[in-house]
Amino acid sequence: MKIHLRERKLPKSGRISLFLEYYKGYHNVNGKIKHDREFESLDLFLYLKPKNPDERKHNKETRALAEKIRTKRQSEFDHGRYGFHSEHKLGSSFISYFEMLMEERKDSKGNYGNWESTLKQLKKYASTNVTFRDIDENFVKGFKYFLDKEAKTKSDIPLSQNTKHSYFNKFKACLNQAFIDKIILDNPARRVKGFKMEETKREYLTYEEVQKLAKTECRYPVLKKAFLFSCLSGLRWSDIQKLIWREINDNHDGSRIIFTQKKTNGVEYLDISKQARELLGERTEPMERVFRGLKYSSNHNSALIRWSMDAGVNKPITFHSARHTNAVLMLEFGADIYTVSKRLGHKELRTTEVYARILDKKMKEAANIIPEIKIDSNDR
Repeated sequence: MKIHLRERKLPKSGRISLFLEYYKGYHNVNGKIKHDREFESLDLFLYLKPKNPDERKHNKETRALAEKIRTKRQSEFDHGRYGFHSEHKLGSSFISYFEMLMEERKDSKGNYGNWESTLKQLKKYASTNVTFRDIDENFVKGFKYFLDKEAKTKSDIPLSQNTKHSYFNKFKACLNQAFIDKIILDNPARRVKGFKMEETKREYLTYEEVQKLAKTECRYPVLKKAFLFSCLSGLRWSDIQKLIWREINDNHDGSRIIFTQKKTNGVEYLDISKQARELLGERTEPMERVFRGLKYSSNHNSALIRWSMDAGVNKPITFHSARHTNAVLMLEFGADIYTVSKRLGHKELRTTEVYARILDKKMKEAANIIPEIKIDSNDR
């Protein structure tokens, strides 16, 4: 709960009344947001338009006093006193709190979507009236079991291993924040192991396959250029699609892209090769998109598949395969894993290590690529 110092003008008396607002969050009632607030009058007043030094001094000292009271009230609440003890907090709605944390992530579409999907599963598992008092170790284990054995997708199929991992982590993140906010004094989720991530297959192209694509005509030339650019740079679709000329820096040493990564919202600095720069074409206005006409559509997706088939590449590739291809090719041609990780904008090195394991697998396959040689038994 946050406590704010508020002012209310009293025009008839020429004064300002000071009071405290206790903001307890909000609830979703029939699709409408209802804010939960309480107020406390401080019986303190300011001059609306101070006319002399004494009145100005009065205003300054009264505001300072009011702020001290607000600080004291906030401290008392944070330490479980002043009538807002832990029992009051434990009786608050867990679902409403989860919704509040979800709304804070609205600017991150992917993350918000995962929180929203987790909320739907929570509502199926538990009543919308569930409070923090109901959240114990058995509740946490029960939700994990529900995700593992009972939860279904919109298509009425069980959740994938990685979806279970994602939803349970969102649930645990909510409880972690509740512990930080001192709503709960113990976090039962810490004693329950989550789901292990299942390694997904990362479809990538070999150097020879990229060459085949480069020599094959694509229905949409801009799609071909963008895909090959991703193979050379490792940029995601979302960052390529929004790339503008102001983010391209050309100088005598080469070219660099300075951009805000859409997925993480972090600023990235990415040096690109001469060939990658040539794919971008001639520079235009600073705010113009580099790949004009590039868009996400069923037509473009179909054209990508047709292009790969025409090139003789029989793999179920998507645009993201180009990013995987960049990672594998860089490692294959000698780049160290730390550099590759930095170029891809990975927050953790273990994310990049997946590509190194792909290369290890290729090395094992190469060991058995030579057909068996018939050796005379006497020579063994």
